[in-house]
Amino acid sequence: MSDFERIPAGEDDPLRRALERAGLPTDDLEAPGRAFFRLADGLGPIGYVGLEQAGEDALLRSLVVVHGRRASGHGARLVAEVERVARSDGTMRLHLLTTDAAPFFRRLGYRDAPRAEAPPAIAATAQFTSLCPSSATYLIKDFA
Repeated sequence: MSDFERIPAGEDDPLRRALERAGLPTDDLEAPGRAFFRLADGLGPIGYVGLEQAGEDALLRSLVVVHGRRASGHGARLVAEVERVARSDGTMRLHLLTTDAAPFFRRLGYRDAPRAEAPPAIAATAQFTSLCPSSATYLIKDFA
């Protein structure tokens, strides 16, 4: 059995290390408006994922499954759990940027979109403005 839970403020060092090992951005983890979650079991951490809320929209970010725990469906479980949290918080659309996982997210119902289509609050995030390269694929999932 595995548990999905929000990471309390100040306890994000394992998340930071996992993101750094995966080559994902960590510069803005402590900024307001972000929530990060972990999936773990008796063997330890399985993976992490984050949400950056912007009204009815949210940015799905910082998805990482730790080395040795991949290829077991944990990434899809992390996405499903964070989608559940987002919906319960009133989110109508999830947005994300990825440099190498677009096929994975497409299988989970995300669709490609031009970056110019991003709502202003999402387009203003550090992920869009500076942390992710302009070549990153932009994907959206509507809950409505």
